[in-house]
Amino acid sequence: MIDNGHDPLISALRRLSSSPPRSVVDLIYSNWIIIPGPVGALYVAFTDHGVSFVRTAESMHGDDTEFLREYRERFQRPLRKATQPPAGLLPTLRGRPARTLRLDLRGLTEFEHDVLEATRHIPVGQTRPYGWVAREIGRPRAVRAVGTALRRNPVPVLVPCHRVTRSTGEPGEYVFGTEMKERLLRVEKVNLDEVHELARDSVYYLGSKTTGIVCYPTCADARRITREHRRGFRTIDQAARAGYRPCKRCRPAIAEPA
Repeated sequence: MIDNGHDPLISALRRLSSSPPRSVVDLIYSNWIIIPGPVGALYVAFTDHGVSFVRTAESMHGDDTEFLREYRERFQRPLRKATQPPAGLLPTLRGRPARTLRLDLRGLTEFEHDVLEATRHIPVGQTRPYGWVAREIGRPRAVRAVGTALRRNPVPVLVPCHRVTRSTGEPGEYVFGTEMKERLLRVEKVNLDEVHELARDSVYYLGSKTTGIVCYPTCADARRITREHRRGFRTIDQAARAGYRPCKRCRPAIAEPA
């Protein structure tokens, strides 16, 4: 029989041959590796779907077996040591997010997926409050649920839940502890000292007298406002009443704190 390129059986067989079946070992095991992170070594587990679990070596006390145990308890799969990290992982950890990096977030709820996806869009060196994430996913009243979802984030650092803080600018809870959260933010050049200084004066938003735009203090646009041209506000409503409009980059469109 001559294959003229239109025989459905031949076409189906060709598709099968181009995608060989996974081995039994691949079906049973996930992979893991230790790599340098922004504030120390990271344990990273990944499947053929993408990175599925991240823990700092510090949180695991540098104990490989503790990481292997925690992964198996959570995912019900054993791990095998890999020799190479997945594509895009190292550039992402160096502050250059790579499109080739995939995440394996199977097992999470739709709400948790939405929370992590919104969090992924917070730029390096900036922070957003929990309420911002809730508004971004269309659930403005679900602030506490957002916090719970971020505490369950299986891939911290890659999904930067350390960039989500309390509305007052305080770091808030973190899977690796508040101290680690602050360390990660400082590595990213977030001016936490200024954020805390503004918060002591009940300033949670900064407006530019020149442009009439109001931002979160860590927004890249806010950092360009000179001191003589900036005006502080407690709430976004207060800024709006003074004639300021929300920044289109950081989108501070939720009134907090009360």
